[in-house]
Amino acid sequence: MCSAPHGKPYPSDVSDEEWSLVVPYLTLMTEAAPQRDHSLRELFNALRYVIRYGIAWRAMPNDFPPWAAVYQQSQRWMAAERFEMLAQDLRALLRLASGRAEEPTAAIIDSRTLRSTPESGTRAGYDGAKRQRGSKVHMAVDTLGHLLALHVTPADVGDRMAVKRLVADIQDATGDNVQLAYVDQGYTGETAADAAAAEGIALHVVRLPEAKRGFVLLPRRWVVEVVFTQMTKADVLALRIGGQHVTDLDLGIGDDHPIDEQQDELSALLEARRGQAMLHPCAESL
Repeated sequence: MCSAPHGKPYPSDVSDEEWSLVVPYLTLMTEAAPQRDHSLRELFNALRYVIRYGIAWRAMPNDFPPWAAVYQQSQRWMAAERFEMLAQDLRALLRLASGRAEEPTAAIIDSRTLRSTPESGTRAGYDGAKRQRGSKVHMAVDTLGHLLALHVTPADVGDRMAVKRLVADIQDATGDNVQLAYVDQGYTGETAADAAAAEGIALHVVRLPEAKRGFVLLPRRWVVEVVFTQMTKADVLALRIGGQHVTDLDLGIGDDHPIDEQQDELSALLEARRGQAMLHPCAESL
């Protein structure tokens, strides 16, 4: 028997239109299954609440299903890669709606270092360039700002060293369709170029003007910066690096469970922002 919906909706709850889109991806068994005690929609709303407001699992409001049920169902969804499937299909849909081909031919690659917490332990590394200890997010998006691939490493892993895995996942997500990737000057050198070339991708380094004064908007490259900013609007960004702890990004307090228990909530965070185009359709013309 499924639980009744909670009373007054929270801002993080899915709308009827959003639910009609995501429910095929989240249904791992029928709603009438005898072992189902809570509605999928309520479980999904609860997961979105945890991610949006950065609370610990055990601090979940009482009008949601029990936190343990939400946690366990979240693990099932993530083990089945349902959020990744949803993000990929939404990317294709949004590209077609913008008059683009279903799969991109160009990507933008960048990284961002996230400050660690005391619980990070040996997982955190020191980024000498940013003078910051923590984790590093390596990300690739298309020219409209839709996610293609993402990896998290200790902050001392250089951008060039992360290219090989990132470009392989780009091609896996797009069916080997990407031919060009825009990067910053942190990706110069043969190591990065050769790793990308092995996957059929040419790296194009977008350089800063020689007479730089103040903030400079770099063609193409600014797209990924906007995506990083939008990602960190949520109160928690839990990053998975096996057996270690949550990074809270100074935006709110995450849970203190080991990551191999809490898993990668980033997929759900990104999914929550996939329903609208993140950038103007003219972005690719810059």
